[in-house]
Amino acid sequence: MYSTETLPNWFWLVYYLSLLLTIGTGIFSILLKKNVWMSIIAVVVTVSIPIVGFVNGMEREEGQNELDQLILNLQQGSIWAIYIVLGYIFLLVWWFFFFSNKKKSLK
Repeated sequence: MYSTETLPNWFWLVYYLSLLLTIGTGIFSILLKKNVWMSIIAVVVTVSIPIVGFVNGMEREEGQNELDQLILNLQQGSIWAIYIVLGYIFLLVWWFFFFSNKKKSLK
């Protein structure tokens, strides 16, 4: 059964803006030929995480929001939850490399 419980609107605004920013900077890096493979993976992961989360989020229980469901499924060892968490960790690492390369190019 689909639950109408969800995270606040401000969360979704920040979340989707950060995803759009990641896709944009990933494409920018690809065009500049900087960290091309990591950038391609970042774009693919950025697009796939919301899709995987949405598809699996339709099965959550009444009164459970997306984050509650993700944590519960992660504790149960669900492949999709592990993929999402590892994807977010990868994106954090990618952003670290993106800013590290920007600092080096400014020197």
